Amino acid sequence: MEKFIIHGGTPLHGEVTPAGNKNAALPLLAACLLTEEPVILHNVPDIKDVQTMRALLESLGVETETLDAHSWKIQARNVCPADLDPNITKKIRASILLAGPMTARSGELMLPPPGGDIIGRRRVDTHILAIRSLGAQAEFDRSSRVFRFHAPQGLRGADILLDEASVTATENAIMAAVRAKGTTILRNAASEPHIQELCHFLNLLGAQIEHIGSNTLHIHGVDRLHGGEFTIGPDYLEVVSFIGAAVLTHGSVRIRKAGPEYLGMIRLMFGRLGVEWDVEGQDVIVPEQQKLLIEPDLGDAIPEIRVMPWPAFPTDLMSIAIVTATQSKGSVLFHDWMYTSRMYFTDKLVGMGAHIVLCDPHRCIVQGPTALFGENLESPDIRAGMALVLAALAAEGKSTIRNIGQIDRGYERIDEKLRALGARMERVAEA
Repeated sequence: MEKFIIHGGTPLHGEVTPAGNKNAALPLLAACLLTEEPVILHNVPDIKDVQTMRALLESLGVETETLDAHSWKIQARNVCPADLDPNITKKIRASILLAGPMTARSGELMLPPPGGDIIGRRRVDTHILAIRSLGAQAEFDRSSRVFRFHAPQGLRGADILLDEASVTATENAIMAAVRAKGTTILRNAASEPHIQELCHFLNLLGAQIEHIGSNTLHIHGVDRLHGGEFTIGPDYLEVVSFIGAAVLTHGSVRIRKAGPEYLGMIRLMFGRLGVEWDVEGQDVIVPEQQKLLIEPDLGDAIPEIRVMPWPAFPTDLMSIAIVTATQSKGSVLFHDWMYTSRMYFTDKLVGMGAHIVLCDPHRCIVQGPTALFGENLESPDIRAGMALVLAALAAEGKSTIRNIGQIDRGYERIDEKLRALGARMERVAEA
């Protein structure tokens, strides 16, 4: 076990390049199951969740090869729906992404329950309903505690209306539909950047997916996919983490290859907290001078920042926005209706000196600015863990953050990157 020790109050300056998008890498790796030919992926983030997905693929018979630090060769020449290790599947939520491609490729899969962050109930019903709509049998066996997927006659295209715009259910439906017979119309589809990347990747391999980026996808099934080479885009969640680090420490940072085309709504919402940045080509530049003044609604009403499906404000950035608001002047209401435990980390910020009222499991009010002070902390999940790192960087004095394995699941060597910008932090082994 390791922990971070952070001495806050040092402005960050310099340049940094974000890792590849974790939420794109995971479905892209799963999609490699759909072709027998080799696939080369570049800009693969070196993080725990991606290594776990690699282990799952290898347990299904997939051959993987590391070409360099961030490039892999994957070939699913022969796959078998082997008994997956429940101790591995429970490590990541993304293990559910094996359902669509394996059902399409081999016609069956037995999948132990997926795991992931403890941020409230995360239903898998939408995955089951979508795969059933394509002609498969899909059910949860309570006695053996496994999901069973079975399609001995193959899959067939269908007109599917998802009961929620679930990101991973959309990805599963896409991967299953590209190898189904006939055309699938997928309605109420999620459209996050990583879903768009998955669609472009599959089209590169020979799939026929139309209306990419919309919430209604047309997928014409093909008999086979071929190999290819693809570069994963930047992780916009990590980009915003660096924006937050610069703002909260009153520093200035250039984030290279940041993919600013995906930051539109995020820029609007952080603008309401008095945060601004400039764009030069694919770079994002965070200036040292920030207003940090919360913009009220008309009539001087307290503004609300609410998460919604893409292209609205994403739930995974709620924790970082809350920390940022503690240093902005004024009051703001945050509302995350998606997850019942997303807000519970705010008690740790209160312990550091923040003025936050937790209204209920889904809403909190932040009044700023308030001075933050170093504290002994523990990371509850990936995003809250990163938010606590940012709070510690802004705080006066020393903070200790334990359970940083949660942060490592989604951030590649984040301590090294922050130290390169001037942060006083170190990773040490627990005594």
